[in-house]
Amino acid sequence: MRKRFRKVFNYLLLKLDMQKYVFVTGGVVSSVGKGTVAASVGKILQVRGFKTGFVKIDPYVNVDAGTLNPFSHGEVFVTDDGGETDLDLGWYERFLDIRTCKLNNVTTGQIYAEVIDRERRGDYLGQCVQIVPHITDEIKRRIRSVSKDVDVLIVEVGGTVGDIEGQPFLEAVRQMRLEEGVENTLFIHVALVLSLKATGEFKTKALQHSVNMLRALGIQPDIIVARSDSPIDKEARRKIALFGTISENAVFSSYDVSYIYKVPAILEEQGMGDFIVKRLGLSASPPDWSEWSRVMSLYENATSMLRIAVCGKYTKLADSYVSIKEALNHASVSIGSKVEVEWINTEEFEQGLRNVEELRSFGGVLVPGGFGRRGTEGMIECIRFSRENNIPFLGLCFGLQLAVVEFSRNVVRLAGANSTELNPDTPHPVIDLMPEQREVKGLGGTMRLGASTVRLVEGTLAHRLYGTKEISQRHRHRYEVSRQYWDRLLEHGLVFSGFSPEGDRVEIIEYPRNRFFLATQFHPEYLSRPNRPEPAFLGFVKAAAEKMKSIKTAEAIV
Repeated sequence: MRKRFRKVFNYLLLKLDMQKYVFVTGGVVSSVGKGTVAASVGKILQVRGFKTGFVKIDPYVNVDAGTLNPFSHGEVFVTDDGGETDLDLGWYERFLDIRTCKLNNVTTGQIYAEVIDRERRGDYLGQCVQIVPHITDEIKRRIRSVSKDVDVLIVEVGGTVGDIEGQPFLEAVRQMRLEEGVENTLFIHVALVLSLKATGEFKTKALQHSVNMLRALGIQPDIIVARSDSPIDKEARRKIALFGTISENAVFSSYDVSYIYKVPAILEEQGMGDFIVKRLGLSASPPDWSEWSRVMSLYENATSMLRIAVCGKYTKLADSYVSIKEALNHASVSIGSKVEVEWINTEEFEQGLRNVEELRSFGGVLVPGGFGRRGTEGMIECIRFSRENNIPFLGLCFGLQLAVVEFSRNVVRLAGANSTELNPDTPHPVIDLMPEQREVKGLGGTMRLGASTVRLVEGTLAHRLYGTKEISQRHRHRYEVSRQYWDRLLEHGLVFSGFSPEGDRVEIIEYPRNRFFLATQFHPEYLSRPNRPEPAFLGFVKAAAEKMKSIKTAEAIV
């Protein structure tokens, strides 16, 4: 009897310690909001005291996002350990104030590369290597490797149900339900619900078909999230539950909101938190939304309008600069302002379609990161106009390099000064390839990537903004300020206010004659949080707000 009791006790203890998994899939269209829902579920669990982790699965064959065009895939989000990842990892970090790493992003390229490498080594001992079990086993191994230190792991399966490249991943997570147990796995399906403007009627047929496709693959969703312009009505909820084979209280509505950080609260109000906790058999603390409510109140109470011009080359797709957009939002609402960003394609300045004079009406000008020659002369012209007219300016990565080019040409009077990336034959290579990059052959994963220490110079604007002597920031670049031109730049009034720990690499520049002129070689936008604005962005936004006041005062006088 005692032996039987011990066996039952150990079984129950094992069940209590079993890892919990939430799998998020998408239907009807891509970019339906799976990342927002996944991040929101993470937040809902976090406020209940659970440690939550994430895996974003991207079914493309690329090894990582580093070589993808921002127009097709959006921003490349860089992690502390140098991962070039999907932008959804940025949402996970911002919603939960956590740090992700390379392992949190899984791609088809990574999985197949690992399996093929093992096959070449002979690890499979003559087996016929197949999608099932070898590819699916590697997917499951990667997912489980990230789950060890968290209470609940949320796995977002990218793409849309029905995409051929996503099928091995869906098969892998289907198997995980069998292996981990129904009580330890939960499937959330996010799908678009259309509404007819003429009648206001919600159309759920497309969602129903996506659920049927998911079920055909052996996955029955536990929760369905209807993504729509406005909250779905009772009839739509009833149809989704009926044809999705779930109860109505497992159907949730994720609709358009004025700011994205409202979504967790919307899902919580509908009962998602309690549903997930009960469904997974979790023992939860009462949810503490106090800090998140403070964040939402900042957005709700922001009143004055702040105009910022982002002058770059990937402006046709706002997701190309999503971390910048959010960092501007975080900073602006913290001072009671709403930011209105105008995304300016700098090629239009080069082609004469726009005039840089229009930058006078903005509180600040931001030149973001990028690569290649296209649009760079337009960016340089924006920087020149901002500097000469004392318009608050913030340059990021490529923006710093172009600011140095502009200063060299127009202040130091080095005719033809440029970056060797843009003109290898420039007479004045003020921006040049880093020494350790000269022997690099491939492009994927070979830049200076990830978090590095930056030492700040006391008495500078950068030191005042950060309030410390050292910071850690994320990088993604191959080029830097050329050492042979340091003295001439400094002699003409440019200030180097941040360096690498060895002092051999410029990390921050500023121009003290202006109210705010700062550029960083790193990407501060990756570390901004809705409850903790990044200092460089906060300083920039404060200066821009003062500039907007002077613009309004001048307009009132006229």
